[in-house]
Amino acid sequence: MTTTTHFRPARARFARAAAIAAAALVALPAGAQSGAPADPVRLYLERATAGLPGRVEVSIGRLDERLNLAPCAQVEPYLPGQARLWGRSQIGLRCVSGASWNVYLPVEVRVFGQALVASRPIAFGQTVMPEDMRIDEVELSRENGMPAVDPQAIEGRLAIRGIAAGMPLRPEYFRAAPVVGAGDTVRLVYNGAGFTVTASGRALASAPDGAPVRVQTESGRIVQGIARAGRLVEMRL
Repeated sequence: MTTTTHFRPARARFARAAAIAAAALVALPAGAQSGAPADPVRLYLERATAGLPGRVEVSIGRLDERLNLAPCAQVEPYLPGQARLWGRSQIGLRCVSGASWNVYLPVEVRVFGQALVASRPIAFGQTVMPEDMRIDEVELSRENGMPAVDPQAIEGRLAIRGIAAGMPLRPEYFRAAPVVGAGDTVRLVYNGAGFTVTASGRALASAPDGAPVRVQTESGRIVQGIARAGRLVEMRL
């Protein structure tokens, strides 16, 4: 059995303090309930999740009913080891007055925030357009990485995998579109101290804006420069 608590955005306040206190009390074993107030658990969860982005929901599980714990006057919640209050996790409960037990309480912290999702299926190699994405609420705690929130960070990029409609758009699902293609005739621009020289050449590979690319000049020499939009390659003398 679990008890789900909804937190408000930003300050992550508990919607109903009384209900949460009751949930925390139910989560404690019978031996601990007799003298342990629920407030420390409630306050700990409120404090520990206050900095999380967006809307937060916490589901509080139950301790193993087979535990036979001595009565405790004061229970201290804490976050054990490398545990993180994100997704399925746990908090520790240790008795600091009246007994010396230490147990772990399962919790699930679900975090929801605004992010970009695919408004329709996006195929591998497709250039993403504004109509391919929209802002929607996403369960951030289910994602292995953070979804993109700025459409300009995705627009015009190429999908490196198929993406289903409604799927959160993460930056690593895309790569920059090439501004120079392999075999393209490009204009080499040599920028020196107070002068500029231009020449023609053939790109030996594709490259996005700002990436290095090798070019064969008309004389057959192989040089390397920086790819720019308009089939330009910047060189430095």
